[in-house]
Amino acid sequence: LEDADDRAAVSLAGVARTPQAAATLGAMKPRDIRDLVHFSEEEPHHETLFESEHLWSEVICLAGSQGLGPMTDAASDAVLAVLSGEVATQVDKTRSRLKQWDSLLVPAGSELTLKNASPDPAVVLLVAAPPPTPTV
Repeated sequence: LEDADDRAAVSLAGVARTPQAAATLGAMKPRDIRDLVHFSEEEPHHETLFESEHLWSEVICLAGSQGLGPMTDAASDAVLAVLSGEVATQVDKTRSRLKQWDSLLVPAGSELTLKNASPDPAVVLLVAAPPPTPTV
């Protein structure tokens, strides 16, 4: 998904990314999501968990009042799942507050904004299929 205000090649979280070689799910090695959980006072931390020809996933870590968005991708549906903490989300004009283990569907073409909604840090898993297409 691309940042709505920046049409360069970006991930859903708004960072430049280079497409990785497609891998079959059977060939992938297990990863411990906790290894991707890091917080920064300056900006949200996000890191790709898995990426294949058909699917892309990212772990997003939000501290304080950090947030991301608005972001969109015309061709990718996404699922957002809160692994810890609470986040406020807005998909187009619909707002929701999600707690640990809550999830949300973000249909292709929708605009997503998310923000940490508690004093504790939040960790979110974002999965999109097909993978967001970098645009120029």
